[in-house]
Formats: sequence, structure tokens, C-alpha cells
Amino acid sequence: MPRDKTENHEKIVAAAYQEFLDYGFTNASMRRIASACEMSVAGLYKHFPSKEDMFAALVEPTYEGLKKKYEQSIKEELGSVQDSFSEERWDKSSESVWVTEYVYEHFCAFKLLICRSKGTRFENYVHELALMEEESTRRYLQRLRKLGVKVKRVSQKEFHLFVTSCIQAVFLPVEHDFSREEAISYAKHLDQYNVAGWKSLLLK
Repeated sequence: MPRDKTENHEKIVAAAYQEFLDYGFTNASMRRIASACEMSVAGLYKHFPSKEDMFAALVEPTYEGLKKKYEQSIKEELGSVQDSFSEERWDKSSESVWVTEYVYEHFCAFKLLICRSKGTRFENYVHELALMEEESTRRYLQRLRKLGVKVKRVSQKEFHLFVTSCIQAVFLPVEHDFSREEAISYAKHLDQYNVAGWKSLLLK
């Protein structure tokens, strides 16, 4: 990419981020973004085919990165109950902490995803992550039952709500502009809270 085009692209990305942050996706204006970059709207479309493509460029890479890290976490958790189960390992769960660390490493992208994605294909990110969590938890509980661990039955509707609330809770510090230190402290307490709740709900 020629140097001048690269510089223009960087200007557009910076202006687009501020525009989406200030107005949200729906009310964001391509005209204002173009004006901030001192270029025409037609010039913007040479870089991004649409406003949603522009938004996606800001959030999709880090969101996909989170899902990949989560998939790896699922493999590790399922691998931990191949032959035995330890409540002690459950007690040391740190899922909220590693998610929070990742989010704060990519805070700008997650600020848009969590607070400004309404009207885009990313607005249902909590539901998408909750479905991943539900499926992985079902597989985990099935393995526990095969190992002879007594696991209580929870209705599908309730299970979905519990999982969704856990997912939402992890991202609340971004909505409330917690510092990284505040968010990590909250995440540690959230893991303790979630572990105690799930153990009470699921283990006999």
C-alpha cells in the first residue's frame, strides 16, 4: 500500500473510531468521518465498502481473537476431566480474569463492541458467546456424569439465563469505564461468585 494511502487509512480508522464512540453505529455519519479526514465520502468508500465494513474492521479481529482463546480454554477444561474430577480445580477457576485481561489489552475495540454495536451484526455478541458457553458446559457436565459425579438437572430455560448473565457480567466493567486494575479485581471476585453459584446449582 503506498505511503499516502496508508496514512489516509490510518486517519480514517482513527476518525471512524471516534465517530462510532460518540454516536454509536446507527447514528454515525460517513460525512462527518470524511470531514474529519479532510476527504470526500467517495474517498472513504475506496477504503471501506460500507459503514458496517468500517465498524467491522475496528472490532472483528479482536472479537474473533477472543472466541479463539475461548475455544482453546474449552479444550483445556474438557481435557482436565478425561479421567478424574477435582472440585479444587473448579475453585481455582479464572475464566473471568483471562477474559478481562484480553478485553483490556484491546479496550478500544471492546468499547465499541460492548457499547456501540447496536445495528451491526455484532450486536448479539453476548448471545453468540452464551451459546458457545452452553454447549461447552453441557459437554463438560456429560463427562462429569460419566466419571460418576452426581450432577443436578437444570431446566434449559434457566440454564440459558444463568449462562447469559455470567457472560454479560464479565463485560460490565467496560460499560462502567473501570480502570484495568478495578476490572481485574472485579473479575477475581466474579470468578469466586460464579464458582460458588454453579457448585450450589449443579453439584449434589
